[in-house]
Amino acid sequence: MSQANPSPSVLSQEEFLAASAELKNAPAEQILTWAEARFGASAAMAVSFGAEDVVLIDLARKHAPSVRLFTLDTGRLPPETYEVSEVLRNRYGLDVETFFPDRERVETLVSTQGHFSFRKSIEARKQCCGIRKVEPLGRALRGRQAWVTGLRREQSVTRTEVEALERDMDHGGLFKLNPLVSWSARQVWSYIQENGVPYNVLHDRGYPSIGCAPCTRAVKPYEDERAGRWWWESAANRECGLHVRR
Repeated sequence: MSQANPSPSVLSQEEFLAASAELKNAPAEQILTWAEARFGASAAMAVSFGAEDVVLIDLARKHAPSVRLFTLDTGRLPPETYEVSEVLRNRYGLDVETFFPDRERVETLVSTQGHFSFRKSIEARKQCCGIRKVEPLGRALRGRQAWVTGLRREQSVTRTEVEALERDMDHGGLFKLNPLVSWSARQVWSYIQENGVPYNVLHDRGYPSIGCAPCTRAVKPYEDERAGRWWWESAANRECGLHVRR
């Protein structure tokens, strides 16, 4: 779903291409420092309190303190996610703007389709994600010039072409920064352990990727990190619509 955002004019196309080349293989700290200098509080960081997000929260406090944090509460998150969010809020003194889905749209969806409509078809699942995630994201990004995410190329087959700096044409051409794009899962966990960063305990129970409770399961040893998300679908379809590549 496209949202009406003002077209960012902070970077010309020439500057965007130069910055993309500069940040392509840059460390996460440099990418965040660049985001702080270029966008400051006009940038927003999406956090769902997974492993990548807790790393970004810790890094951002050091390298991009002006960047605002936001989260999407779908209404179906596991309790462990709320628990770690509180731990992180208290540890870092965070203000995390929280966006909920439109109440009337959720009521209509559940009243007409039931609580588990997302398992009926890909279209039904995308409808649910659209209401609970995509539309709230549009509101979260409204008026912003850039957003920061924890996307990594290694996460799944749908993310292998992600770049450190992109344009998000689904949201008015916002600049999209992915500081951990080249990190491996090993690097993520090394950072968490070395810096004592709190994390979601579901990761210790075989959940490398955590979303809504009914749509997430533990993964098997041979599966990729996002195999537990919408596991009844093919791997090529396992995106909720927040990160659309065109």
